[in-house]
Amino acid sequence: MSRKIQRGLFELASRREFLATSLAATTASFVKSTIPFARFMPAGYIPVTLAAAPPDTVLADKPGLVLLNDRPLNAETPAHLLDDDITPAAHMFVRNNGIPPEDTDADNWTFKVLGESCENPRAYTVEALKRNFEHHTYQLQLECGGNGRAEFRPRASGNQWTTGAIACPEWTGVRLRDVLEACGLRENAVYVAYRGGDRHLSGDPHKDPISRGVPMSKALEDETLLAFQMNGADIPAAHGAPLRLVCGGWPASASGKWIREIIVRDRVHDGAKMNGTAYRVPCTPVAPGTQVADENMCIINSMPVKSIITSPESGIRSSRSLAVRGHAWAGDLEVTRMAVSIDFGATWQNAQLSAPANRLAWQHWQAEVRFPQPGYYEVWARATDSAGRTQPMLVPGWNPKGYLNNATHRIAVEVS
Repeated sequence: MSRKIQRGLFELASRREFLATSLAATTASFVKSTIPFARFMPAGYIPVTLAAAPPDTVLADKPGLVLLNDRPLNAETPAHLLDDDITPAAHMFVRNNGIPPEDTDADNWTFKVLGESCENPRAYTVEALKRNFEHHTYQLQLECGGNGRAEFRPRASGNQWTTGAIACPEWTGVRLRDVLEACGLRENAVYVAYRGGDRHLSGDPHKDPISRGVPMSKALEDETLLAFQMNGADIPAAHGAPLRLVCGGWPASASGKWIREIIVRDRVHDGAKMNGTAYRVPCTPVAPGTQVADENMCIINSMPVKSIITSPESGIRSSRSLAVRGHAWAGDLEVTRMAVSIDFGATWQNAQLSAPANRLAWQHWQAEVRFPQPGYYEVWARATDSAGRTQPMLVPGWNPKGYLNNATHRIAVEVS
C-alpha cells in the first residue's frame, strides 16, 4: 500500500474518530451524563435521546396514539403502548388510504366473490358467511409495509411511521379458502384480490383508494381469514367492520378492510396500489436516492424479521439492573433467537423467547440487563428468524418508498 493511501486512510479514520467523539460529547452534554460505551457508537449514529421527539397531536378516541395524517386518517402507537400480549383495539394503529364508509352495519352488508377464475360467482351477507362456514380464531400480526419509514435518508414520501405500525390482535372469522372452494376455483387461478367499501379521496366513485391481493398460496393458508371479530368482539369500524381480510405476516395493505368484493384473478392483480412503487422494493439493492424503473421493482410478500421493546418506555431512569421485554415477529417465519445489547451492539446477551400463540402470531421476549456504572445507555433489541436472518443494527437497504425498515429498536436509559 502506498504511503499516500496509508495517509488518506489514517486521516479518514481520524475524522471518523473525531466525529464519534464529538457526537458522544454532544450527547453527554445533552443528557448531563457520561456515556460508558461511547467508543462503540457507530459513525453517524444519532442517539435515541437526541432523535426522539414528543408527539404533538393525538387521536381523541385512541388515547396515546400519534396522528400522522388526517386525510386520509393515519395514526401510530408508541412502543410502550404495545406491551399487551394481544393488542387491544384502543392500541391498534390506524391505516387508511381513502375515506372509510359511513355505514358499517353488518345487517345491511353484502359482499361478492367473483373474477375471471371463479367458477360460480356468489354474493353473501355477513350472517350467511357466519352460518355456512366454520369459524376459526388466530392471533395474527399486521404490520404496515412502511413501518419505520421515518428513519430512511434521503427521506421517503408517505406517512412517517416510526415503530408503531404493528399490531397482533386475535381475529375470528372463516377461512378464505373455504369460501373460495365453495365458489369454485379454476385451474388458471393465480391471485386473490379485494375491493373495499372505502372511497377515493377525490370522491370519484369509479376510483378505488386501494385494491391489492395475494398469490393463491397465501390466500389458501389456514390462517388467512375473512374476519368479523377482533379480540372476541365485533371489529371496530376503524379496523374494517363488519368484514375484513386478514393475511398475517404480509404487508397490512394485503389485509383489506370493509370487504365488498373478493376477486379471483387469472393474473397478478392490477388494482390500485399494486403497480409502480406502491408496496414494492427494488429487485436488487440500489444506492440511496436512486430513481428505479417500475419494471425493476418487486412486490413485497412476507415481512422481514423484526422486534420491539415495549417495556420500559424510552427515557426511563434506572438503577444498575433493568428488566426489559417486548415482542418479535418474522413475517411467514418464526423467530428463533432474541438478543439485547447495552453497548451499541458491540456485545449481545440472549433474551428469553416464547413460542408464538399460533403460526403468524408475534412472540414475546424478556431479559434483564445490568449496567456497569452510572451514565447514559441504550438498550438495543435484535431478533433472528428461522432462516437465519438477523435484524440489521442500523437502517437497511434504501428504497424509494421507505419500506421494510427492520433495524433494531432502541430505547434510552439514564442509570443513576
